[in-house]
Amino acid sequence: MRVSIHKHIPDPEHFKQQLLSWSQQFREVIFLDSNTYPQEYSNFDCMMAVDAFTSLKTDFHNAFEDLKQYQQTTKDWLFGYLSYDLKNDTESLKSSNFDGLNFPDLFFFQPKKVFLLKGNQLEISYLMLCDDEVEDDFEEIIQSKKDSFETLDKVEVQHRISKELYLQKVTKMLEHIHVGDMYEANFCMEFFAENVVVNPLEKFQKLNEISKAPFSVFFKNNKQFLLSASPERYLKKVGDKIISQPIKGTSKRFSDINLDEESKKNLQNDAKERAENIMITDLVRNDLSHTAQKGSVEVTELCKIYSFLQVHQMISTVTSKLDPQYAPVDVLKTTFPMGSMTGAPKISVMKIIENLEETKRGLYSGAVGYFTPEGDFDFNVVIRSILYNQENKYVSFSVGSAITAQSVPEKEYEECLLKAKAMSEVLSGSF
Repeated sequence: MRVSIHKHIPDPEHFKQQLLSWSQQFREVIFLDSNTYPQEYSNFDCMMAVDAFTSLKTDFHNAFEDLKQYQQTTKDWLFGYLSYDLKNDTESLKSSNFDGLNFPDLFFFQPKKVFLLKGNQLEISYLMLCDDEVEDDFEEIIQSKKDSFETLDKVEVQHRISKELYLQKVTKMLEHIHVGDMYEANFCMEFFAENVVVNPLEKFQKLNEISKAPFSVFFKNNKQFLLSASPERYLKKVGDKIISQPIKGTSKRFSDINLDEESKKNLQNDAKERAENIMITDLVRNDLSHTAQKGSVEVTELCKIYSFLQVHQMISTVTSKLDPQYAPVDVLKTTFPMGSMTGAPKISVMKIIENLEETKRGLYSGAVGYFTPEGDFDFNVVIRSILYNQENKYVSFSVGSAITAQSVPEKEYEECLLKAKAMSEVLSGSF
């Protein structure tokens, strides 16, 4: 049984910082921030959940079935993540690459305390309510001061794959395309640092400040952290409506208005980028059809350009109506991993990229989000994100690009460096 109360928040931006500071006392924290980015399908400007009442942590074996049972049993707010390697639960696949982070494949928790902010209105929803607990916590939150951080060592990130090796691997992928093994694949590489101590909250705040992404996340599970500035939605469910918004296509932002507009137009008219996006949009349509009512899958936006602080992106929107015979988790299971982070045809691509990539993806290119008590959900795609294991002092981020028949290996490498820029600057303190 949850008890909810409502509060008026005069300064929502300041309150978000207070909420995040206050949350650091808890073992489990998830903070989702839309950064008031204008988007059609947004329910909240910001959400936060802390302090697990129950939780589910598992490897990939039978993971989606375990999650389905957990969601159907609790019928409550659940927050957590799906790692990329859950592909091994849905298909006959394996992951044997190096993993420096060692996060569980799946983790969800049922929080005791949930905060939902929309405009100036805050809803606070607590389980196991004690007398005055909500009011006491609220007072504590609004007394929270902005964190001041001691300066730690600048983190020097290393490339897991050298430029020369990257070019060789992309050339190998082009060979796979030319012989018909695949049409498009998202190939990723890791940047990392070992034996480092970072302040996760400080790094998240810096990353969020320079990105202002609509699907930003601060996630903490004891000593494991995700600091995400993701611009991409994986999947959202509202009633029987399912929404997917794959991103394929990237171009630089410029401070000069004319150059910036030109970069945007070039992306809109780029035949290669459009072909990438359309291929993945087709894959998403096919994935959604597995759980959709007959004839309900639609592409409502194709190759639309959205601008973010760091880059312009090409985004399509695909919707469907859920067939009532399927549970919410079935939609995730039949579409995961998302097409924008794999390629087409999906299973063949996942085998090829597993062989060519040097690192187990783990939570990178997985998804973070939540279920509502009614069984609705919303999940991002974990990109533009820093992962940190505080226990073994390992910090990591990965970036990727879509390889198609038109790909030029050098240009793909440049695109990866562009995507890596924000995370590199945050970790090195050079922004």
